[in-house]
Amino acid sequence: MIRREMEMLHRWCSVAAILALLLLPGVVHSQEQDAAARIAAAMQQARASNLPVALLESKVAEGRAKGVPEARIATAVEGRLASVSRAHDVMRRAPGLNPAQLAVGADALEAGVREAVLGTLAMNAPADRRAVAIAVLTQLVRLGEPQDPALAQVRAALQQGPEALQQLPAQAAEAQRRRGPPKDAPNASGKGNNGRALGQQMGGAGAPGGGPPPSAPAKGKRPDAGKPGKGNQGNPGKPNNPGKPGKPGNPNPPGKP
Repeated sequence: MIRREMEMLHRWCSVAAILALLLLPGVVHSQEQDAAARIAAAMQQARASNLPVALLESKVAEGRAKGVPEARIATAVEGRLASVSRAHDVMRRAPGLNPAQLAVGADALEAGVREAVLGTLAMNAPADRRAVAIAVLTQLVRLGEPQDPALAQVRAALQQGPEALQQLPAQAAEAQRRRGPPKDAPNASGKGNNGRALGQQMGGAGAPGGGPPPSAPAKGKRPDAGKPGKGNQGNPGKPNNPGKPGKPGNPNPPGKP
């Protein structure tokens, strides 16, 4: 009985596996058709918005060259369309705007550059150096530079010339290396400088100079040194024993008259 049930279970499993193999190509084909439709819709939307379709086509070509599944390519194309559309809205007033500048503008937004910062640079940078300036700004932000100072550095470098602009990322990386880790980074004991300052405020072991807090006794001294001890002023000792009074001597006998 058990053997017959096991044989039937095995047959059902075999049938299910065969059905899955037969249905799998249809599922994959359906997913590919859906991804292709999504890509085509993104291209159509770019054309309707007067955005460079080449910026999306390059994304498709890059994904297929790397063997990325079509569904992931479609997601990347949709995301790129959103970034390019945002960059166009921010930079559209810049004179001489071209697809290359839109591409680096989209890269900047994807890296976290604020729209106001990107718009300011796009309006102030010369058209022939705008793409390089935006790319340098993006590199500085990725290195951890605050955006407003990074924008000021890029604008100052634009006044100095192309070479100064191209040297900014390397200079920022070198300055970051010299600064070392942030002040609040944990040290070997696992406490940062803020923790040490907090310890000082709380009267803990974080006294200036690494020494003990003022309440700790100095090395080599007893904890009770300098304090009134027992039997002194704080606690007077027992009075000295005056001793027992001596026996009175025998009086001299009176002399005979």
